[in-house]
Amino acid sequence: MNISSLGMTNLSVTDTQTMNAVDIAMLKKSLDTVETGGEMITQMMERSINPNIGGNIDIRL
Repeated sequence: MNISSLGMTNLSVTDTQTMNAVDIAMLKKSLDTVETGGEMITQMMERSINPNIGGNIDIRL
């Protein structure tokens, strides 16, 4: 094994670590976005429920 191949191996490991760090950062951002969307949907569903609707019937003749 010569010196130039060691340099390439080290560069390859560094590149892989950098790519992994970027991938993890992107996954964290995606997870945050999904969690925020889920919370918003839950809030919308909670606000849309009105227990008084349909409890009384108004009839006029």
